[in-house]
Amino acid sequence: MKVSIIGGGGLVGSCAAFALQCSGIVREIALLDVNADLAGGQALDLLHGSPSTADQIISSGSYEHIPDSDIICITAGLRRKPDESRLDLINRNVDLFLTILDSIKKVGYKKDATVFVVSNPVDILTYLASTRLDLPTNRVIGLGTQLDTIRFRALIAEACKLPPTQVKALILGEHGDSMVPIWSSASVNGLPLEKFPGWNPNTANELFTRTKGSGAEVIKKKGGAGFAVGIAIRDVIDAIALDSHQILPISSIQNGCYDIRDVALSVPTVVGKNGVESTYQLDLWPKEIQALRRSGTVLRETLTTVLNRVGRS
Repeated sequence: MKVSIIGGGGLVGSCAAFALQCSGIVREIALLDVNADLAGGQALDLLHGSPSTADQIISSGSYEHIPDSDIICITAGLRRKPDESRLDLINRNVDLFLTILDSIKKVGYKKDATVFVVSNPVDILTYLASTRLDLPTNRVIGLGTQLDTIRFRALIAEACKLPPTQVKALILGEHGDSMVPIWSSASVNGLPLEKFPGWNPNTANELFTRTKGSGAEVIKKKGGAGFAVGIAIRDVIDAIALDSHQILPISSIQNGCYDIRDVALSVPTVVGKNGVESTYQLDLWPKEIQALRRSGTVLRETLTTVLNRVGRS
């Protein structure tokens, strides 16, 4: 399996490539970037570590890698300028993303390729990619709330002094302010999280608030997230490569799950070789379902604003 990472010279793209190298599952990793030297340097750095990781083909370049790629991972994006509004940043990233999609269409791609959107606003861009590329809806996915989910689990584990791999908790909905914590199923190795010593509603609220602000916290301290998002990207790509049918909170266009339609957001999703294999509408607390639908409404409002500016195709 060949994975091409558009934006592979940047922090997120290069961390994703390193995570994929360490897992050793995909056969080929290509780093694509408008800054060819930066992508080339990242690829060379990865190549130097290959004798101690896996027998993979690691390269760099441009869109010539797209036609034979099995997964096209898009991480390229712009950061907010001082005093720039959220909508202005969205518009700039949408414009950049549409030029990337045009370049992908120009060189062509496999009919069974999977396009994996990481760039933000991920749910909006996933919708645009799904409607503008000639691929089945299930083969266009976004990272969604997978990163939020592993951050959530890590912070719960730290606060409760629990092993991180044994903490199971989900965040669904938008990768953004309207994300929804799913406390109803939160557990530690099968045991209800709410039954653990010291757990209370205040702790829950504090941990979710910190999770929502984790991206900003990392940006403030080190300039941008890299390692955790690289791991989150690896989680999704490995599930596709291994056809493992993992249930992950990734973003895709919804067609009725929890009565949400015509918007991309994260629900419990079975991920395998075909991208989205299926979704689960599990019983949640009524307030969680209500919040998830509200998240869809928030995204639809932003999406409508974007589509009114750029058109539907």
